[in-house]
Amino acid sequence: MSEKKYLNGFQKLAYASGQISSNLGYALVTSFMMIYLTNAVGLNSAVIGTLILVSRIFDGVTDVFFGSMIDRTKTKLGKARPWLLFGEIGVCIALILVFCVPAMSETMQYVYFFVFYTALNAIFYTATGISYSALSAKITRNANERVQLGSIGGIFATITYLIVMSLTMGLVEAFGGGAKGWRMVAILFALLALIINTFCVLSVKELPDEETDSSASSAQSQSTETLGLLASLRTLLKNPYFLIILSIYIVFYTSSGLSAATVYFCTYFLGNPSLQGILSLVASLPMVIVAALTPVLVKKFGSMRKLNLVGRLLALAAGVLAAFAALQKNIPLFLAASFLVGIGTAPFNGTGNALIAETADYTYRVEGKRLDGTFFSCSAIGVKVGGGFGSAIVGILLDLGGFDGLLAVQSDSAIHMIYFIQVVLPLLFGVLLIVLFHFLKVEQANKSLQPQETE
Repeated sequence: MSEKKYLNGFQKLAYASGQISSNLGYALVTSFMMIYLTNAVGLNSAVIGTLILVSRIFDGVTDVFFGSMIDRTKTKLGKARPWLLFGEIGVCIALILVFCVPAMSETMQYVYFFVFYTALNAIFYTATGISYSALSAKITRNANERVQLGSIGGIFATITYLIVMSLTMGLVEAFGGGAKGWRMVAILFALLALIINTFCVLSVKELPDEETDSSASSAQSQSTETLGLLASLRTLLKNPYFLIILSIYIVFYTSSGLSAATVYFCTYFLGNPSLQGILSLVASLPMVIVAALTPVLVKKFGSMRKLNLVGRLLALAAGVLAAFAALQKNIPLFLAASFLVGIGTAPFNGTGNALIAETADYTYRVEGKRLDGTFFSCSAIGVKVGGGFGSAIVGILLDLGGFDGLLAVQSDSAIHMIYFIQVVLPLLFGVLLIVLFHFLKVEQANKSLQPQETE
């Protein structure tokens, strides 16, 4: 029996456009915030990295809090859309302020950065990130449509990331360079993000609460509004797949957060800053291609887990080749290997939210409790905490290697450390992801419960 369809083509594109809004700010912060603070403001990378780590402590609390709040929200717009609509205003304001560090004492500059960076991530980006992810489970109950949403969104996210990586440095110079240039770029991206996010929110509609899976009887089903935060957490922890998918998100985005080193890698290790745009294109293009094919590939491999597992094995092998090519300064081989890494990494961009939805569905089938917002908090935790860890690792290791943003020529130890961050560390995270995907058998578990559903 075929699944009911809930979305037309326009609605799928409209929802996926939210990835453009999200990644305009995310790519700017994760890839360029560090070099803005070290080279334009003159701050110490290790101190910045430490502040990022401390800031992430708040994120772990607010992610689950906002997820629970979304589950308990009741408005004419639904549960998730109000948080996504109004939270983006705060995201845009905080994003601009992070790239507008004023001229004051160094200590106050660190305080200023910490306050607004924490507000950006722990409050506003948390609210929008969780609500956007949860919205995919609120606008459709069709598993195939969820994969399609992730696939289209993955394409939009990759294209947005590529545009930000390719154009940002040029835009900074076009706007006058230095602190002024960074400020103008942040304002431009923030305004674009706000417009696109509003379009996304107003173009889709949440399903009524009554229209839920038939996998749990009405007698078993419990309204999430009666569940408090602690009760919701206890329900999460009963799901054996929640911690696995949460760990996957954190590790994946920690590795992605290492992209903050790419601009340093191209500038100081390869000696050609212009290679950053080419490298971003080569690494991102396969993600667009694979994301477009994700629904077909999922059917071919039989599950999202198997597709991601094969992809991670390919990415690991290609990463080893890239490490060798970089040492030899063999740019064509390095770019080719990076292309293969992108192919292996891409499946998760199109299946991540769908895997969380599967995890939430498992709890609904077993417990009869619909906690989409709370479950989707793991994606926000992964994006922000993981990305923050990645940026923090870059900052701390750069300082340990002796990097000085005010020097035109860096020491050998700094250059070796840049190589380690850019090429070696992702290999270690890749091994961990393979292990985690091996144990993520939530799709199989849901299928085992399928006979209990009403035909």
